[in-house]
Amino acid sequence: MQLNVVTLDNKPAGTIEVADAIFGAPVRADILSRMVNYQLAKRRAGTHKTKGISDISGTTKKPFAQKGGGRARQGSLRSPQFRGGAVIFGPVVRSHAIDLPKKVRRLALRTALSSKQAEGKLVIIDDVNAAQPKTAALAASFRTLGWASVLFVQGTEVNENFALAARNIPNVDVLPSQGANVYDILRRDVLVLTKSAVEQLEARLK
Repeated sequence: MQLNVVTLDNKPAGTIEVADAIFGAPVRADILSRMVNYQLAKRRAGTHKTKGISDISGTTKKPFAQKGGGRARQGSLRSPQFRGGAVIFGPVVRSHAIDLPKKVRRLALRTALSSKQAEGKLVIIDDVNAAQPKTAALAASFRTLGWASVLFVQGTEVNENFALAARNIPNVDVLPSQGANVYDILRRDVLVLTKSAVEQLEARLK
């Protein structure tokens, strides 16, 4: 399929031919959901920890005799029923990552790109070079274009001045093409790809 290319000033800059298998694939919400869950689970730190009975410092002596006192039998003052005691079945340090086949992950990225194209929220831009890191000028351009929530995906390297200008604008993200992922694409309303990003994404997903 052919898509129009524009400049950052919203002026036409020709067209580009893109692969239907990547930008025109059927939109599958189930694949997108699985991929988002995979990404969010993988980035969890998993450093939560409570103290078990072996982690509590204290005496190992039996509090009182097993029989004859008329009280419930106790084996340790470090047990969970006592103040300062252990936590039973509490969280431990672990990884929350789940498995997802590479083919499914690649399909999810193709689906995310196709969903933006189907919604009319995919913009192909000629280039995003900025001479100076001026946030005010860039924010004014976004207001003119009506972009309140946008993800920019550039080529191998991100233009430093553009990234510096964009990072102070709320709901605007800038990524290199190798950093393009399903979660960041879906969390922003508009997806803006440079021509070099389109070429690199097609090479990555074919």
